Amino acid sequence: MAHTFEIYKDKAGEFRVRFKYNSEVMFSTEGYASKASAQNAIDSIKKNGPAAEVVDNS
Repeated sequence: MAHTFEIYKDKAGEFRVRFKYNSEVMFSTEGYASKASAQNAIDSIKKNGPAAEVVDNS
């Protein structure tokens, strides 16, 4: 699969989410205290992301 969300634990013991496209990390989230919170972040991105506005600040 070309697109994946990956939940992992960072060095501080917090859960983070990486979004990968063809094994390249496109973005990572902030740290979360629980795995459930990291999963909620994924769910929110899936739900709200398609309708998100693009802001070009260049």
